[in-house]
Amino acid sequence: MKNFEVKTKICFGEHALDRLMQLKYQKITVIADPFVVSSGMIRQVTDRLAQAQIRYTVFSDVVPDPPLEKVIAGVGEVLRERPECIVAIGGGSAIDLSKAVRKFACEIEPSFSPWLIAIPTTSGTGSEVTAFAVISDPEKSMKYPLAEESMIPDEAILDEELVKSVPASITADTGMDVLTHAIEAYVSINNNEFSAALAEKSVEICGQFLLRSYDDNNDTHARRKMHLASCLAGLAFNSASLGLNHGMAHQLGATFHIPHGRANAILLPHIIEYNAEIDMHSRSRASYAPCVRKYCNMARILGLSNLNEVTTIRALVSYVEFMSKEMSIPLSVSACGGISEGEYMSKIEFMAEAALNDTCTATNPRVPTKADVMELYRKIW
Repeated sequence: MKNFEVKTKICFGEHALDRLMQLKYQKITVIADPFVVSSGMIRQVTDRLAQAQIRYTVFSDVVPDPPLEKVIAGVGEVLRERPECIVAIGGGSAIDLSKAVRKFACEIEPSFSPWLIAIPTTSGTGSEVTAFAVISDPEKSMKYPLAEESMIPDEAILDEELVKSVPASITADTGMDVLTHAIEAYVSINNNEFSAALAEKSVEICGQFLLRSYDDNNDTHARRKMHLASCLAGLAFNSASLGLNHGMAHQLGATFHIPHGRANAILLPHIIEYNAEIDMHSRSRASYAPCVRKYCNMARILGLSNLNEVTTIRALVSYVEFMSKEMSIPLSVSACGGISEGEYMSKIEFMAEAALNDTCTATNPRVPTKADVMELYRKIW
């Protein structure tokens, strides 16, 4: 028996942030990343809380890939303040931190059970509707994906006004993260009809609006659509999980600090070829792995339908590379800069072992070996 459940209430559309003025809580802790505070964006939240006469405190000790020490600090903060509700505003790091903070605070004090509202300021992670959070241990150069139903936010507020100021480079990275989420969820061995429908719609939106969103951050319609695509992809992979692309990308981020969406974009063409077992030298065969049909469906949604399975997979790979080129995303690790070849190659075995142990890799449609993963890391150099 399979189950599909959407736990999160989603508020979206014009003036979605006004939902905050409807809250009936007496005290709220706002967890925000430093940019949200320094840019004044946080006032989009705090002004509404003040108008609703809700007392609030702000915790902004948030950094990318939240390390354990920041989680511990956040747990201490909310246990001191004991808010009825936590409002997380920021990118994936702020939302992931909030999810982990609530989880561990509630485990320490079972009677403490605050509501969690997630407000994303980037269109990429889908963290506002998922049970996943990624926590890092800098000393070990490791990322730890956490996955528990209790971490799913109770509400998500999607307001495109918060993403209109996002720089083009971040729009590119996060947009390719959305595309990767949707494609990986679609070919995951845990996929189902509900997750597939969500993934298909997310990819359709990416095909129509990602480049528009990248080219003009004042294109409010495109920004709104990509914000929704991110959430749809999050709902898809929350049900179906992901795959080797994310398992490997996590290690690139933890070891070399390559932005997560960029790491996914670099890997995606190679992972599609690996899973489909189709590359530029392939010829037509009588039968293919089940994921090939799914990749071909994704290609058709993007308008890439071609003569047969081989040419359609090649078209999909070329499309992913084209999108990266159009948005100035490096196609290789070496093109990212700041990493020596010797340093990178010396870490490949370590990263391959960590990728195989990553929870995302378990639902990849093709079971990888250590040698496979090491070769993929070499290919993307």
